[in-house]
Amino acid sequence: MASHVVGYPRIAPKRELKFALESFWEGKSSAAELQNVAKNLRAATWKQMADAGLTYIPSNTFSYYDQVLDTTAMVGAVPPRYGWTGGEIGFDTYFSMARGNAKLPAMEMTKWFDTNYHYIVPELGPEIKFKYSSHKAVHEYKEAKEIGIETVPVIIGPVSYLLLSKPAKGVPKTFDLLSLLDSILPVYKEVLGELKEAGATWIQFDEPLLVMDLETHHLNAFSKAYSFLEEVLVGTKLLVETYFADIPVETYRTIIQLKAISAIGLDLVRGSKTLNLVKTVGFPGDKYLFAGVIDGRNIWANDLAASYSILKDLEKSVGKGKLVVSTSCSLLHTAVDLVNETKLDNEIKSWLAFAAQKVLEVVALAKALIGQADKAYFAANAAAISSRKTSPRVNNKAVQKAAEALKGSDHRRATPVVARLDEQQKKLNLPILPTTTIGSFPQTVELRRVRREYKSNKISETDYIQSIQQEIAKVVKLQEDLDIDVLVHGEPERNDMVEYFGEQLQGLAFTVNGWVQSYGSRCVKPPIIYGDVSRPKPMTVFWSKYAQSLTTRPMKGMLTGPVTILNWSFVRDDQPRSETSMQIALAIKEEVEDLEAAGIQVIQIDEAALREGLPLRKAEQAHYLEWAVHGFRITNCGVKDTTQIHTHMCYSNFNDIIHSIIDMDADVITIENSRSDEKLLRVFQEGVKYGAGIGPGVYDIHSPRIPDTEEIADRIRKILAVMETNILWVNPDCGLKTRKYDEVVPALTNMVASAKLLRSELASAK
Repeated sequence: MASHVVGYPRIAPKRELKFALESFWEGKSSAAELQNVAKNLRAATWKQMADAGLTYIPSNTFSYYDQVLDTTAMVGAVPPRYGWTGGEIGFDTYFSMARGNAKLPAMEMTKWFDTNYHYIVPELGPEIKFKYSSHKAVHEYKEAKEIGIETVPVIIGPVSYLLLSKPAKGVPKTFDLLSLLDSILPVYKEVLGELKEAGATWIQFDEPLLVMDLETHHLNAFSKAYSFLEEVLVGTKLLVETYFADIPVETYRTIIQLKAISAIGLDLVRGSKTLNLVKTVGFPGDKYLFAGVIDGRNIWANDLAASYSILKDLEKSVGKGKLVVSTSCSLLHTAVDLVNETKLDNEIKSWLAFAAQKVLEVVALAKALIGQADKAYFAANAAAISSRKTSPRVNNKAVQKAAEALKGSDHRRATPVVARLDEQQKKLNLPILPTTTIGSFPQTVELRRVRREYKSNKISETDYIQSIQQEIAKVVKLQEDLDIDVLVHGEPERNDMVEYFGEQLQGLAFTVNGWVQSYGSRCVKPPIIYGDVSRPKPMTVFWSKYAQSLTTRPMKGMLTGPVTILNWSFVRDDQPRSETSMQIALAIKEEVEDLEAAGIQVIQIDEAALREGLPLRKAEQAHYLEWAVHGFRITNCGVKDTTQIHTHMCYSNFNDIIHSIIDMDADVITIENSRSDEKLLRVFQEGVKYGAGIGPGVYDIHSPRIPDTEEIADRIRKILAVMETNILWVNPDCGLKTRKYDEVVPALTNMVASAKLLRSELASAK
């Protein structure tokens, strides 16, 4: 029985790629040095999978930034503004598209389906001339072959690539992206031909759009694309991989009939209904089924006995020789290797499997299916599964009772938002177009050193508190000098907006090296929610109270919301996610009320990840939005009308959930806008009325580029064309943690200057 993984983490066990990228971007190392680090990381990954006994080892899943951007480079779809004139796309053009440069903004970045990974959105139009412009897939296949490892090159499929794109600036939003199919397919044909010539016997096309609600013309595009590629694939097997949800019935019927496709990969974890589809509709005898039974998006050890039973059942529909054991999706979305976790206690550690361990699980199941089960391995797995089910650490009756008591109320604040805003303004006395930032300020090397030394007991708690208070004082003074209206304390005590809270909540565990890529070199270390969640004591009150004591201006208390903590964690899979979310909401509610009691008049509860948890299938979305929005309202339903509740959302598509955002009933929402070409504004142009305060981001903080005052002012003018002056706030797209002070200070200076300029223009117009 064969084994396979859809993809593998590229950042390396201890974030070696991150540090190599940032060294290169800062000019501390050369392109050749970066390429050498990358080559060594790829080789180590391939060798690890080969040594584990994996049959089908993926290549071209490595990326310097993002696999969709790699595909953009492959087909030569570089936006004209970057000045690319042809030839093989190099680092200058590639990283300018990803990050922007001194003169040009980056391309839009948005969430990859319902994950916390971000991809760079291709910009396409009728004038695009696709051309094979990056031979990365072929180079990496040959690179693996040179060290004696046969791999399966992985490429984003042509239909998903087009549907994941957007019309370029100046192109009508109604432009049919699939109209470009005829012009992009020859490039794919050329790539396939070159891979075939290099010796590739299997090639994998990722077509994740196949799990979405597709219309007939979408399915026709898939049929057309793979019919076109059929000839070049003779003698080579093509695996079309799907993931993240069930595949719809009509889509399944279409795909299994395509002759060019030799194998289909199905997610049998999140796509639990797909198993029945294979049984009832059937599976073609001339194709392989790559059965995704190992969860690629979570860190729990697989229940091998249960998966073995599923696979044995599948054999009856597919045939023994046609079934391949696989992961549900790329392991990109999980941590790299459990071996590097030295501080997790043995019980919790026995419940987990990171990417390296999931490879072993895949191989173990494949061997078991041909009668070569490792009995000791299976026995240890069964013991771990049993331990997790029965451990007293998982269940807290008091928390369960409190969460149960939430049912039966919508937890909405009694006074309408318009009236609340009037009461808040009397107390806060803010100017029109008030300025603020999203929360975090730059995390300097010195600041990280202080936190690290405190954690390792190298400095005392007194010294740690003094250092953090000095940093807060510096950030407060900077904001006062810049004349920002509503301040933040800068979050110097926080390593990550989720991890910081998770470390103070019961029912969560933490890793040392459980890093997962979010985008580019940005990595996060998600908490592990293994049990019922509660808050033993206040988490932020001490720091917020100190920061407010330094200024007469309003100081925001900064919290992370329940759905974001949920969606940015590895979540227990033994109860509905909605129940875990309600437990977290109760913990945050306690913190909100403690902040209010401490004199904090403005409290921000970030729900940056609300949109990304939205199920991919429309039929499942209303239920998710109902409990997700309800959870947010629970956190602040008990505060006074004069306490202003903010929330923040970043880098996602919000237009389709705008009514749920309104239903959150926040007093002010700050929301990403600038990098997505201000598409958020279209929802207001189309007539949606929003009565609360709103701050569409006026500049992109994920690029080192510093916008000038007039550019920001122009963006504010565009916003004012569709929104009321009295509800508009001026703020960046997101937190400033990843930027440097020499970027932040001039950018915020220009932001404040633009707000003052617009105030003068508005006053003159009266």
